[in-house]
Amino acid sequence: MNIAVDNVRVASAADATSIAAIYAPYVVGTAVSFEDEPPSATEMADRISSTLQTHPYLVYDDGGVLGYAYAGPHAGRAAYRWSCDVSAYVADRCRQRGIGKALYTKLLELLARQGFHSAFAGIALPNEGSVSLHEAIGFVHLGTYREVGFKHGAWHDVGWWRRSLAEGLPTAEPIPFSSLRL
Repeated sequence: MNIAVDNVRVASAADATSIAAIYAPYVVGTAVSFEDEPPSATEMADRISSTLQTHPYLVYDDGGVLGYAYAGPHAGRAAYRWSCDVSAYVADRCRQRGIGKALYTKLLELLARQGFHSAFAGIALPNEGSVSLHEAIGFVHLGTYREVGFKHGAWHDVGWWRRSLAEGLPTAEPIPFSSLRL
């Protein structure tokens, strides 16, 4: 498998079944996701559609969807609008092959072009693979919320990482992804 950023493209509703299949094992078998029930393909299609209005939602496609990454608002208050949260998931059989890095490379490039200042990633701990990926692409650990999520009969911590996307003061409002020229 040749891992290339060229295999990263914008997701569509047609990818929802593949994305739901990649995500379901994370929901059911791990505390990586704090959801209790895997979303259906229909729910995933709705998530893709609503995300793409304001933020990128990408897939890694090498003859089939092998991973996905997306961004969303960091928080609801107006002053947070130059910050975003990011997530990436890779099919279990394809992990540690560079797909997550390829997805994040393109995602972060697009977010910078949109005018975002900071990207944040919350990682349920322990998760050495995710921590390594984020730190390898420039995210810096900020701190950890202790015992913030309860799943599978145990409390779980969530660490927060930040990556700068721009320097200085904002010169304009972030561009909605649906308006960005690709």
